[in-house]
Amino acid sequence: MEPSTHAAPQAPVRFETQPSSYHHWKLSFDGATARLAMDVSEEHPLRPGYALKLNSYDLGVDIELADIVQRLRFEHPEVKTVVVTGGQPKVFCAGANIYMLGSSTHSFKVNFCKFTNETRLYLEQACSESGQHYLAALNGVASGGGYELALACEEILLSDDGNSAVSFPETPLLAVLPGTGGLTRLVDKRKVRRDLADVFCTLAEGVRGKRAQDWGLVDQSIPKSRFDQTVIARAAALAATSPDKAGPGVKLPPLEVRRHDEGERAGADYRYVSVAINRGTRLAEITMLAPDEDPPSTAAALRQKGAEAWALRAFRELDDVLLDLRFNHPEIGLVLLRTRGDAALVLAHDAALASQQDDWFAREVLLNMRRVLKRLDLTARTLFAMVDAGSCFVGSLFELTIAADRSYMFDGSEGEGDAAFVALSALNFGPLPMSNGLTRLQTRFLGDPSHVAKVQKLEGFLDAPAAMKAGLVTFTPDAMDWEDEVRLAVEERVSLSPDALTGMEANLRFAGPETTETKIFARLSAWQNWIFQRPNAVGERGALTMYGRPERPEFDWRRT
Repeated sequence: MEPSTHAAPQAPVRFETQPSSYHHWKLSFDGATARLAMDVSEEHPLRPGYALKLNSYDLGVDIELADIVQRLRFEHPEVKTVVVTGGQPKVFCAGANIYMLGSSTHSFKVNFCKFTNETRLYLEQACSESGQHYLAALNGVASGGGYELALACEEILLSDDGNSAVSFPETPLLAVLPGTGGLTRLVDKRKVRRDLADVFCTLAEGVRGKRAQDWGLVDQSIPKSRFDQTVIARAAALAATSPDKAGPGVKLPPLEVRRHDEGERAGADYRYVSVAINRGTRLAEITMLAPDEDPPSTAAALRQKGAEAWALRAFRELDDVLLDLRFNHPEIGLVLLRTRGDAALVLAHDAALASQQDDWFAREVLLNMRRVLKRLDLTARTLFAMVDAGSCFVGSLFELTIAADRSYMFDGSEGEGDAAFVALSALNFGPLPMSNGLTRLQTRFLGDPSHVAKVQKLEGFLDAPAAMKAGLVTFTPDAMDWEDEVRLAVEERVSLSPDALTGMEANLRFAGPETTETKIFARLSAWQNWIFQRPNAVGERGALTMYGRPERPEFDWRRT
């Protein structure tokens, strides 16, 4: 069991970066093609204590990759193909750094796997939704997480040079599993035969050349003499399938944030988002503000607004808060979601975005909102939405309400205080689906799909009785009961086992069809949480502990 302390044992992890600060990736451009070379600096691990040898990666490497994927989509709309390749001799990527994993807490390992999965899903979304095709050019060994990165790309080309290979050595060498969706992508995405996948995942040395192609592990195995030429030709062919995008790219400047940390209390204030953390009560409150001006009326005006557009800036800020909570405040168990501001302006901005979806930038803003809301869905914290007087849980911000595990809406209909209201917009009915492929309203009303159409016909602002009748909120206390009911609900929730709650919430949030995405995260939560704690992996003689030593690991041979 990991120690529980109020003080963070190490410096907090920060997730913002910029190209001038990259240590591990080299990005270059040639017309519609970008070349992304993984050239990991051994001397720049996220934390001291290990060297990033053989292009192995830690969280810092993946933070840079996530930033690159984001910037390519917003700042470089002219790019249609991204060639991902290795920048070191004979190695594409050796995967996650084993010494980093061996020295990390259990919660850090699981959150590390979750973040890298989200990054790869965002890369896949660029291929499917944004016309930016990722092509993996494996000019060396792609092992573990390195092959998982290749699997996230649209196509994989492997150099047939006698050295380059793909492998998943986790089971035979480390007694764990590929942690960023590798097994699922192998059989669900690439549709590799199960028996061949079984053999592949137990071959520590991996598979090379024509066999890798024949088994479906790569798309082409190419002789070294023709490898570079073939990669260039294939990148151009992929680029030809994507339409041009109007207008220049939009720069993503650093977020402006003021942080404070005073013992049990901490927090951060952005322009549109703030978070207040109480370590003593294991409670955090996130407040999102409505926009304070009318929306840009045209797609060109929205592009001119750029990164200052409310829907882009506010959700970038929320993303940073969610990651901060995950990695730097593991003791927080319950998050209260709040909103403040002019609800009519939220609806106006939603309407403008919905009408501009044919423009590439407006679409990218919506896709980023989708990604951040998925991050909220996947956050291992209880979420309660507080719909009180002065809140603006409408449209895109109403997604927070239905992403929450419960919602409490103040009922002031009897004149006992200022009433709370909710409202829906076009963004609640399609553009912002969950990992299961359904909207949050479709997931909510899975037992009566026709109810979604009924809700869609509701117009204007709904007070607590109307929202309750429509099934949009959980509880509607009045002025007499509000304070006590909310207090008791909070106190009860934080008193329960965090392990049981994490499992319960993850099971309940994703009703409906299973997708590759939900499989990845469900298996990550269940199997990685279990396997990463088993003595066979992390015990005194476990495989992760003994890695790099001359002695062999010792296993408990009983199957459970």
